[in-house]
This record gives sequence, C-alpha cells and structure tokens, in this order.
Amino acid sequence: MGIVSDTGLNATYHADASVANLEAFSIDNNVEGVSARAFEIDPLRDPRWAALLDHHPQASVFHSPSWLRALHTVYGYVPVVVTTCPPGTHLTNGLVFCRIKSWLTGQRLVSLPFSDHCEPLVDRSDELDDILLYLRHHIDKGGWKSIEIRPVSGEPGGHTMFAKGETYCFHRMDLGRSAQELFRTFHKDCIQRKIRRAERENLKYEEGASENLLRDFYRLVVLTRRRQCLPPQPLKWFRGLIAAFGKDLKIRIASKDGVGVAGILTLSHKKTMIYKYGCSDANLNRFGGTPLLFWKTIQEAKDRGFESFDLGRSDTDNLGLIAFKERWCGLGALLHYWTYPCRPRRPTASWKKGIARQVISAAPDLALTEVGRLLYRHMG
Repeated sequence: MGIVSDTGLNATYHADASVANLEAFSIDNNVEGVSARAFEIDPLRDPRWAALLDHHPQASVFHSPSWLRALHTVYGYVPVVVTTCPPGTHLTNGLVFCRIKSWLTGQRLVSLPFSDHCEPLVDRSDELDDILLYLRHHIDKGGWKSIEIRPVSGEPGGHTMFAKGETYCFHRMDLGRSAQELFRTFHKDCIQRKIRRAERENLKYEEGASENLLRDFYRLVVLTRRRQCLPPQPLKWFRGLIAAFGKDLKIRIASKDGVGVAGILTLSHKKTMIYKYGCSDANLNRFGGTPLLFWKTIQEAKDRGFESFDLGRSDTDNLGLIAFKERWCGLGALLHYWTYPCRPRRPTASWKKGIARQVISAAPDLALTEVGRLLYRHMG
C-alpha cells in the first residue's frame, strides 16, 4: 500500500463553522488482486461536487450541499466524497459519506446519516467497487468500526465483501399525469374521502418556515414520536434544515379551530418534491389533516413542474405506513442498505421494548426532547 499524503480518513479534524478543509488524498488499493486509486474531496468546498450534482441523473436532495451542511452544523459530522478522479480533473463519480465519531455507537462511515437513500454517483459498477475497496482498507486497519451505504438501485460486487444490512420499503409517485387524473387513482375510502372530509371541516392550511409554524410542527413531532415509543429529533435539527435549505423547505400545517391536526416537512430538489417528516395528533386524525397536506403538496408540485414525489422509506414491518403510501399509488420497491463488515442485526428482546414503551409513555415532554437531543448525534 502506498500512501501519497498523510491526510485522509484517519486524520484528526478541527471543524470550524463550515467544514474541515480536506486535501487530496490517494491510496493504491491492492485488495484481493484489485488495484484501484481513490481520492478524497470536500463536497462543501470543491466546486466539482456541485457541478457533478447538476448533471448526474441519480443526484438527490441527500447529495446536496444544503443537506450536508445541515448534518455538519447540527451534528458535527464531516462530509467527504471519495472518487476515482484525480485532483484537478473533471469529476465524473463520487460516493459521499460522513464520519460519525461516537462513544456510544463507535466510529462509523455512513452514506448518509438520517438520509432515506443515497445513491453512489458512478457510471460503472467497477467504479463503485474501487471506491468501496478503498474504504474497506480503512475499516480493516482498525481506525473505523464499519461503513454503510444506502443505494436505491444496484449493489456492490461480491469481492468487496459488503453484505445486505437493513431493508426498507421505498415509495415514489410519478407526477406525469394531471392533478385530476392523479386524484382519481387515490384510494377512494382512505384518501379521496378523507381529503373531502378535511375540506368540509374547513381545515386551515398554512405553509412556510416561520418560528410559529416550526413550534406547531414540533409539538406534533413530539406527540408522534411518543406514540411510536421513540424520542423526537432535536428541535435544533429542524432549525438547521430551515437555515440550510431556505425557500426549498416548507413546513405544512393543517389545523382545526386553531389547533394543529397534522404537519409535514417537505424539501424540493431539481424536479423532485420530497416528503421527509410527518406528524399528527392521533386524536384528531378523523379530520383528514394528513391526506389534505399530501394533496396540497402534490398540487403545488404539479403547478411547479415537478416530475416525481419522493415518499421516502418505511420499515418493512410498518404495514400501516406502507399501506398509506400505496393508497396514493406510490411506486414501491425494496431499499437495501449495505454494510462492511457484515454485522447481523440483533433483535431487541420484547421485555426491553416493553420497558422502553413504559418509560417513554410516562416521560414528560421536556425529558423526552432532552433524550432526543443527547442521542441523535450517535444514531445517524
């Protein structure tokens, strides 16, 4: 192995208000007879990354500098792109990931934290394998615990020794038809009638990114996460997203008599509208707030010329959420994450789940949000 520079994945970084400045780094990989040369770049400083995103068909909101900047600002993750393109040349491929340094979950490389998916931007499978072999070298040296990638399609070559990890359902809606045609494809009882119910109830619809809307949204987030027996994401995370995305982020709230019924947070990127977070008051679900918010979002996306609506991932055992998305005629597919080394998932014992439910259901909101603030940076 020949190291060209002493910077790289095992270097110590001192992050400032933006992101640590990375120099080009390369290593000749000779793993199982495969020779490859890879380089690291800083996607928040190197203009070639933004140029690649502009023209690559697989680039998504999760590759964007806005998303990477939010991850860095809120959680301190340092984003890095590994590419086979040498410094000073046109960038034609790259795999972006973040370093997670945690005493709780270990030092991991994740592509990308809190992202539903993150396609490796490569034109050929051998380019991805070369990059993964480079990263595997750092895992094998012992500096990092594991690496995880989250492609929408394709898979690593067998010689990389990456294995399937978590599997999710992923839904996306094609917006090629008119709004009226789309409406007719929605499930009549579970979607169409609920939208009409929301309209009869005169639910108020608001959108934007004001502090008042954020407060209403976060109250519903806490309610929803408690119902799911999970701590809520830190309020700081949503503020970080608002600061990073600007007009490309919208909080959408449906309310009844001044009380928030449901809320969703959407992002827009190129020709895709992305549903990222959703929440509701279960006691008020009968008013149809969430279907109304989805319908308003779809209508806006159509008016703005968007071509698809990304409904995000769902746990394979969350049959209710999967059914909800399918009732909008979202195109469903399995989404496989890949990890190295292979670490079989250990199911949580039922008694532990029971304790977690009891603790979360009894905890006051302030304690619950504090748990989320402390834990989320370790969970990416």
